[in-house]
Amino acid sequence: MQEIKEKFFEGEHALYGLSNASLENVTFGNGESPLKETKDLVIKNNIFKYKYPLWYSDNIKVTDSTFETMSRSSIWYINNISIKNSNLQVPKLFRRCKHISLDHVFFSDAEEKMWTCQDITIKNTEINGDYFGIVKI
Repeated sequence: MQEIKEKFFEGEHALYGLSNASLENVTFGNGESPLKETKDLVIKNNIFKYKYPLWYSDNIKVTDSTFETMSRSSIWYINNISIKNSNLQVPKLFRRCKHISLDHVFFSDAEEKMWTCQDITIKNTEINGDYFGIVKI
């Protein structure tokens, strides 16, 4: 497994297509879609500052991380993601995702989250905001 530690990335598609990797103490600054089309990632103590950090990815484990307000539309089209002990400040999070597990997560602005998602487990989590969990019927 590739290890990426204590780095700062900017620019679009910084680690596009990354697979089988561990990211620890990494900050993603300005630049869209830094982790698009990735798989088998372990993300620990990372900060996401800008748009679309995780799109079209599989098998993602996030712990002790922060998705700041400007990391809008952060997690879309993901299959199998777990998030623990993390702060999700961003609105419009989780769209068309499957197999989501959340434990000890804080949603400071849960506006438009979990839309058209499937198989969701939420434990020990605080959710603040409107329009949480809209599903397509």
